[in-house]
Amino acid sequence: MPSFLQRTYRRLRFGEPLVVVSGLPRSGTSMAMKMLEAGGLPLVIDGIRTADEDNPKGYYEDERVKDLAQVDDKSWLADSQGKAIKIISYLLKELPEDRNYKVLFMRRNLQEVLASQTKMLERRGETSESSDERMIEIYEDHLWKVNRLMQREPHIEALDIPYKQALADPASQAQRIRDFLDLDLDVAKMAGVVDNSLYRNRR
Repeated sequence: MPSFLQRTYRRLRFGEPLVVVSGLPRSGTSMAMKMLEAGGLPLVIDGIRTADEDNPKGYYEDERVKDLAQVDDKSWLADSQGKAIKIISYLLKELPEDRNYKVLFMRRNLQEVLASQTKMLERRGETSESSDERMIEIYEDHLWKVNRLMQREPHIEALDIPYKQALADPASQAQRIRDFLDLDLDVAKMAGVVDNSLYRNRR
């Protein structure tokens, strides 16, 4: 795990961190982005993917994120320092190391993640090629690798946000986020945008 001195050195050298909201698909990342927006943090979004039945409040995405693994030029991320961007967990390893990142990592029960993804596929008339048991194994293996990445890499600082707790007690999780980011965010407004009615795929 990187030391305090390593973290401090990186902050002095590379400046203000980029706030990254991450996690598995359907783990509450859009909710976290909405909380940050309400709190007063600028977001990196393009509005191309609009709200739908699966995400009635919007997706809060930027299409450039999808190309992180394919392109060498990621200089656009430099303009995102001091803002928040949503980056799926599978792409965290593609973040360039010449920046600092504070990652809010959404944690949701894997059975619920799977149920939510299944519902989304059904609405699109699609089906998964893998069994539920195999998908859980894939998720667990992936999360082990992501956990290791976030613990070992000096350019990443991470805070876990339990999805269920964020819904049950949004004020306390909003305060945790504010403290971790060390930013003047409006905790009450952050908590106020959490919509418990969207917790539809429960364990």
